[in-house]
Parts: sequence; C-alpha cells; structure tokens
Amino acid sequence: MSGTSGRVLVVDDSEVIRQLIRVNLELEGFQVVTAADGAECLEVVRRVQPDVVTLDVVMPRLDGLRTAARLRASAATCRLPIAIVSACTPADLDRGASVGVDGYLGKPFDPADLVALVRRLMALRDGGGSGGPGGFAYGFGDRPGGFRSRRTGLS
Repeated sequence: MSGTSGRVLVVDDSEVIRQLIRVNLELEGFQVVTAADGAECLEVVRRVQPDVVTLDVVMPRLDGLRTAARLRASAATCRLPIAIVSACTPADLDRGASVGVDGYLGKPFDPADLVALVRRLMALRDGGGSGGPGGFAYGFGDRPGGFRSRRTGLS
C-alpha cells in the first residue's frame, strides 16, 4: 500500500457494510473514518474534514439524502464530493441529483467499482470540488452496481 490517497467518511447504518467499505478503501491507501447515520456524519465531518463522503440512503435519525442536502447547504461543506452507496430506487436517484450528490454506486457493488468511484470523487475535489446541485445524472449503470455521471462522461 502506498501513501494515503485521501480521507473518506463512510456513512452506513450497517456495521458489516461500513467495515467492508473500510477494508477495500484502506487496501487502496485511503484513510477511512466511519459514522452510523447522517446525524453522526454531520458531527464527524466538522471534526475530521474528509475529502469524500459516501452515504447510504436508508438510515436512522437522518437519512443519506437529507444528510447530503445539509452538507450542500453549509458553506463549509457545500463543495465536498458526496456519493450515494446504497440500493436505491430511481426516485432516490432523482432526489440525490436534486440535492447535488456527485455519484452513485448500487448495492451490492464490486469493490473495484467502489474504489474507482472514490478516486473519481477525489479527482473532483482536486479539481475544485462539486458543482453543487444538478451537476450529475444518476443511473444504475449497464450492470448491477454500476455508476455513471453526465459530468465526467465516465461509466
């Protein structure tokens, strides 16, 4: 493993999923911090200042889409790259697009797709961060777990 590639905040109410994502990202050199729901995410973001956030949609206290909206509404985090990593409906994807989520990866996912998504979001951060609401199109991809983005043209 080479040097740290950036800090990722992984937010999911399933401890198993958090650990799965953590292990896969740490193997690629990322520093990983976790939170169990959106409310904890908002506390952790202020403390650790991650480079990228991944959010599950369905979580207790504060769900992933409302968490993303709050991150976008804050001047301190409005350009923070955010990805939804969840089993979502097309309506969830539309809601994610409306609050400015930068990417989507469906569960179950291939670990290589997870790493590729986080690297793309790191590149966004390095290139000036998110464009805010409406910058991306969401889709389930051409295969289960796939992702795509109109902004980058990558799928």
